[in-house]
Amino acid sequence: MIKHIQDTVALHNGVNMPGLGLGVFKVEEGPVLVQAVKSAIAHGYRSIDTAAIYENERSVGQGIHEAMKESSLSREHLFVTSKVWNADLGYEQTLAAYEASLEKLGLDYLDLYLIHWPVKGKYKEAWRALEALYREGRVKAIGVSNFQIHHLEDLMSEAQIKPMINQVEFHPRLTQKELLRFTKEQGIQLEAWSPLMQGELLDNPLLLELAAKYGKSVAQIILRWDIQHCVITIPKSTKEHRIIENAAIFDFEMSQEDMERIDGLNQNRRVGPDPDNFNF
Repeated sequence: MIKHIQDTVALHNGVNMPGLGLGVFKVEEGPVLVQAVKSAIAHGYRSIDTAAIYENERSVGQGIHEAMKESSLSREHLFVTSKVWNADLGYEQTLAAYEASLEKLGLDYLDLYLIHWPVKGKYKEAWRALEALYREGRVKAIGVSNFQIHHLEDLMSEAQIKPMINQVEFHPRLTQKELLRFTKEQGIQLEAWSPLMQGELLDNPLLLELAAKYGKSVAQIILRWDIQHCVITIPKSTKEHRIIENAAIFDFEMSQEDMERIDGLNQNRRVGPDPDNFNF
């Protein structure tokens, strides 16, 4: 379990990934996003997560480059993730999509590249492309997003390299215990998107009770719950005070009893699409 914003988790290939990062889902290109990336890096974040489908890679890249220019940080200090979208899940298309993401970000490599969704009949060809990029040293780590256990088993039945990350919707209403157990057994690190359930949990009575008990906000309670489950998390915010608040979760620890009470909020309920029933 990480104990500081810049602490890292060792992936199964030995690459160290920060345990807390900034997500930028649904943030439009422009100065607000550029400033959010710069603020996050200035306040200690070292991981930024974007995707081709977000259509904001240029602003993410601009924020990264301006932050490096204004500080002593070099590219190696940062961990940048992007994802290949469903329309590009062929072998050659995935290779081209990777190059397009690099060009928009203005980077020479990515630290992590993910298959965004498990599109039936397509993700294995895309994975072959990710394996090629990884072998060539073009990307530090490769993984998937929104894969359920049966998707992972199917992919690994033919893959030469096991995914290092599985980034999924994960929050107290969707605890995914079986998937968490399976990925731990396989040495695949789970990463949470939408950890705050897009704000739906902020007035939950139990979480409000625990926030009062620990002197924290509900968002901090949820993010701490992620960290204590050893799940990497990437909360989204464009507001500097929220970016700071989301990282102020390393000065307390919840009891096992309170962790289990939060686990008990599970309803297997998603705010995003179901990976098995998503109209791609």
